[in-house]
Amino acid sequence: MKIAIRSLIAAAAFSAAGASVNASAAPAPEFAGIDNWINSAPLSMQQLRGKVVLVDFWTYDCINCQHVLPYVKGWHQKYKDQGLVVVGVHTPEYGFERNLGNVKTAVQRNGITFPVAQDNRYATWSAYNNQFWPAFYLVDKKGEVVYSHFGEGDYAQTEATIRKLLAQQ
Repeated sequence: MKIAIRSLIAAAAFSAAGASVNASAAPAPEFAGIDNWINSAPLSMQQLRGKVVLVDFWTYDCINCQHVLPYVKGWHQKYKDQGLVVVGVHTPEYGFERNLGNVKTAVQRNGITFPVAQDNRYATWSAYNNQFWPAFYLVDKKGEVVYSHFGEGDYAQTEATIRKLLAQQ
C-alpha cells in the first residue's frame, strides 16, 4: 500500500516537476540540522563559496533516486577536479531510513564517494522548500541557487548547466 501511495504521489509530482533555471538567483541555504556527515567532515555553504555545488536531495529506498544516482556519481567523478562539489542530502521518507547504519550501508553499497548529509529532521529540506525526491539544486560560485530539477530526466540540461557554471569566473 505504501508503495502504491508513493507511486501516485511521485507520478503527480513529476507531472508538474522538471528543470528550471532561476531568473532571480537566491542565496543557497546553509546545511541545517544535519545529524551526521558521511564521507566528509561537516560542510557549510560559506566554506564552499567559489565552488559549484550540486545539492542532491535523496533517500536510499526511493527508486527514482536510485535511477538518477549513476548520473550524480558520474558528474561527481567527471567534474570534481574542476570545482564541482556534490552534496547528497539524505532526507528519509520512512523510519528505517533514519538509521545511520542503514544510510552508511546504502552509501557503501551504491559506491557513493561524495559527501552525504543526514537530514533526519528535514531542516535542510525545509530551508530549500523542497518537496521532492530526487531534487537537484545547483549553486553557483557566488553561493546562489541558479538551477533546480525535480525527478528523473533532463540530465543533459543539468550537465550543461554544471559546465556553464564551472566555466564562469
